[in-house]
This record gives sequence, structure tokens and C-alpha cells, in this order.
Amino acid sequence: METSRPVATPAPSPLLRCLAIYRRMPGRFVLTALMLLAVNLALVAQQGLVGRAVHEAGAGRLIARGAAGELDYSRAWFWVTVLLGLSLARAAVQYGAGLLALSIGQRLLTILRERILMQVQRLDLAYHWRHGVGEMVTRMTRDADKVRDALINFWRQMFETGLIVIISTGLLIYYSPWLGIVPLILMLVGTALLAAQADALVLLDRRIGSAYDAVTQDLSEGVNGVRVIKAFGLGAARIARFDAHVSVFRREARAAISYAARHVPLPQTIVALGHVWVLGYGAWLVGHERLDVGALVAALLVVNTLVLRIETIGMLLQIVADARASAGRIWEVLDAEPDIVSGTAPLPRAPLGLRLRGVSVAPLGDGGLVLRDLSLDIAPGEIVALVGPTGSGKSLLCGLLPRLIDVDSGSIEIGSDAGGWRDLRMLNLGALRRRVHVLPQESFLFSDTLAANLRLTAPYASDAQLIAALEQAAAGELLERLPDGLETRVGDRGVTLSGGQRQRICLARALLADADLLVLDDATSALDAATERRAIDNIRALRRGTARPVTMLIVSSRLSTILAADRVLLLQNGGIAAEGAHDALIASNPAYRALMGL
Repeated sequence: METSRPVATPAPSPLLRCLAIYRRMPGRFVLTALMLLAVNLALVAQQGLVGRAVHEAGAGRLIARGAAGELDYSRAWFWVTVLLGLSLARAAVQYGAGLLALSIGQRLLTILRERILMQVQRLDLAYHWRHGVGEMVTRMTRDADKVRDALINFWRQMFETGLIVIISTGLLIYYSPWLGIVPLILMLVGTALLAAQADALVLLDRRIGSAYDAVTQDLSEGVNGVRVIKAFGLGAARIARFDAHVSVFRREARAAISYAARHVPLPQTIVALGHVWVLGYGAWLVGHERLDVGALVAALLVVNTLVLRIETIGMLLQIVADARASAGRIWEVLDAEPDIVSGTAPLPRAPLGLRLRGVSVAPLGDGGLVLRDLSLDIAPGEIVALVGPTGSGKSLLCGLLPRLIDVDSGSIEIGSDAGGWRDLRMLNLGALRRRVHVLPQESFLFSDTLAANLRLTAPYASDAQLIAALEQAAAGELLERLPDGLETRVGDRGVTLSGGQRQRICLARALLADADLLVLDDATSALDAATERRAIDNIRALRRGTARPVTMLIVSSRLSTILAADRVLLLQNGGIAAEGAHDALIASNPAYRALMGL
């Protein structure tokens, strides 16, 4: 017997998934909807009352003459009071609804940006290599703003328009059935034609979004790389490149505007014919005494409001079409799953050593292996120097240890013979990165105070502990040169400091993390030999003789650094080509001698 396959439920559209965020604020949402209902009921009621007042004026009842010949304005003042009071009440309620809608929009934008930022931090390095900074910035700014604007305008205008259509059509049909049915049919035809343009507008906005990504990426690189641009006189070339990206963005935007200008007016004209119908057919009804003039005036006011609301649907659909593309890009980020998933096993309590077995890695995922069947051992407390030619994979190897990157084959284990060895993939990722710290060559400091940057790895460290860490990183004299000491602001990316100062501050920050395995990826390249040796000796003595000695892997090509290590590893052709003491490698290995320039 043939069994039927379960039908897969189609995933909701990205824009609807964003709309689901409103479930977090049901109270404000419902209150806003009720206030908008009251506003639109009051609007149609006001138009109906205007018609009633006009009818009384035509019948001569608005201003009456008393028995003594004086004019009685009481009825006129009655209508003025009613209409003015209704207008003021409607304005007050509409103002409150607008404030609530604004607060809902800002809350929605905050939630979206928080989720994007959390996801950006959650995704691994491989994802960020494939996607530039400009793309991530665009998701949090332009795309998030478009989604916010669309959802606020969409639910508010569609809700209000729906109310206007129901109430207005009902009032027109009350005056005369055909007075309301024909405008309703014209409205439905026009709206259907507008909706048919949505998919094309989505494709156009995706092209605009891609062009905007390139503009943002170029702008980000222009700001972050300003030193390089000035140093090499690249200003004119970078401006020309930026202008080219802006021209592409401008061309795509013009194409979208041109498409909308060609296709939107026709549906709007069809909707506007409802106004002509009410005027012509209403006049015919008045001529045959089947409708009074006041009712015709009210009908014209009502259909005018109806036509104006429906005409704005064209602009709204364009906004929503843009937002559909933006929401799709946002959920591409939010739905991305990191390739590196945390394990659950705790780390060994004993000192940490390192063991690699048969490790192979192709960082770009194209099969081009940078590390091939690499194996090495580092004992707990040992200081090992890693050397190798440019492009041999030294930084890639460092990135494997805290699982910023994962191996394609083989295994990496930390632990010791006494405490046992654990595969990195089985360990809790947060605990692993607290005890295995990699310090890259690029010294990144946040635009904050020196103390705040140091406390990133030790939030509760005292000033004395911060100063001690700076001393251990051979940066004790730095405090004397800073005007406000630990409270000195270091500027964007530490721009107010020299390269060597930034490297020593980053080293002090790493020492405050109290890691068991410290990896210096050419992280002292800007230091002079004496300062570098002093820092390494300080680290070596940091926990000497304790139950938790610091294990260090130092990537460097400087002889002074290598001489401070217990052992040297030569990385070449994807594997460890040689290892041993510096003097022994000089004597026995020609490749090592050539690399050292000896």
C-alpha cells in the first residue's frame, strides 16, 4: 500500500517573520489599533455630519428668524461645536496613536539590531571571511530601517485603510447601493494591479541593496584604512573607486524609480475614477430627488478620503516590496548557522598542553590544503617558538587552538598525560576560549579608556591588578606618558598610541585573562628586542613553580624571540618540517638557516 508523503509546510515570508516580533508587545499594539479605529470612525462620522449640516443649511434650518425678526444662530453654533469638538478629540487620539506607533517602531528596530549583532558575534570567522563589513553594517542600518518603516506603515495604513473602506463603502451603500459598489470594484481592480508590481520591485530593491553593500564596504575601508591611503597617496584612486560604486547605486535606484513611475499611475487612475462616479451618479440621484445635496456633499467627502487612502497603497506597496528584499537579507544572516558548534565537556583542571594529530585544513573550503597531516606536541608549561615562511599557515594554526577555525581532518587535543587529553570539539567553547587565548599581530583597542580596554578580559580587576599586568607586559612606563593614566581615552582602534604601545596593552589584556595556553601570533613584532625579551621573561616567571604554569606558543621570525623559547618548530609545506633547539636546527637544517638569514 502506497503511503502519502507529508506535505512540507512552506516557510513564512521574511517580512512576516519580522512582523511576528510584534507578539512581544501585544498591549501597545492592541491599544494603538483601538485608537486608530476610533480615529477613522470619527473621520467618517465627521464627514457625514458635514453633509447633514449642509442639508439643514439648504433647507433653511441652520439659521432661523425669531418672532421679533432677530436671527437665531443656535443651530449653526450647535454644528460648529459638534464638528470642532469631534475634530479636536480625533486629533488628540490620533496624536496618541502616532506616539504609540513610533514607540512600537523603535522597539522593533532595537530588537532587530540586537538580534543581528548577537548573530554576527555568534557566527564564526569563515562566515565573516565570505561577507564583508559593509554587508553587515547595511543589514543593521539600511535594511533594518526599511523593515521598521514598512511594518509600521503597513499595519497602520492597511488597518486604517481597511477601516476606511468598510465604513466609507457602508455609508455610500446606505445612501445608494450603486454609489458604493462601483467605487469598491474600481478600488479592487486598482489594488490588484498595484500588487502585481510587487515582485518586480523586490528584485529591483535587491539590486539596489547589493550596490549599497559595495558603497558601505568601500566607505568602511576608506575610514579604517586612512593611514595606508595617505601613506601611499591612494586618495584619488579610492575616490574614483567610491564614485564608481555610488554611480552603480544611483543607476539601480533610478531604474527602480523609473519602473514605479511607469507602472503605478495607471492603477491609481483607475481608483480615482471612483470619485468621478460618485460625482456624476450622485448628481443624477439629486436630480431625480433620490438623494439630497447634503448627502451628496458627504458622499464626495467620503469617496475623496477613500480614493486618497487607496492611492497611497501604491507607495506603501513599493515600501513593502523594498522591505521584503531587506527582510530577506536580514534573515539570511539570522538563519545562518555557525560551522563551529560548542561541545559540552569541561576542560581538564590540570595544566594545559597541546597535541595535534594528522591535522589538515583548507580555510577557503575549496580543497586547497594549507596544513597537511600536521602533528605536534607541546608539554604544559613549555614555551615553543613557531617559525615558517610567509603563507605557510602559522596564523591559521593559531586560529585552530581556540576553535576560531575547525580542522577538516585530524584532531586537536589539550590537557596533559597526568590529567588526560580532550578533543577541542568536545569541549565547552566559552570555557575553552577563557583558558586558551590567542593574541594576533593586529592590536585592536576599542574607543574607550585604557582601563576599560584592559578590563574586557577581567571585568572586576582592580587598578592595582591592571598596573601589574602592564608591568608584566613591559608597559609600566606607559602610564607615566598618558595624561590621565588608566582613564586616558585611547581613541578609535587605539589611534593615539604607537604600534608597540598597542601591542603591549593587548598583551597585558591577555595576561589579565589568566589563560593557561597563551598564543602570541607575531604579537610582539612592533617591540624592540630588549622590551620583547623582558615581556617574555616576565610571562615565563608569572606562574613558575605553581600548579598551573603558562604554556606558550610564540609565532615569530625574530631571532631574539626564538632564543627565549625552550624549543623551535619549523612549519613548512603544511607540516612540521623540523623541531628542536635553535642551535641544533642551525647546525642541522639548511631550510631553517635560510629562514633565519644565517
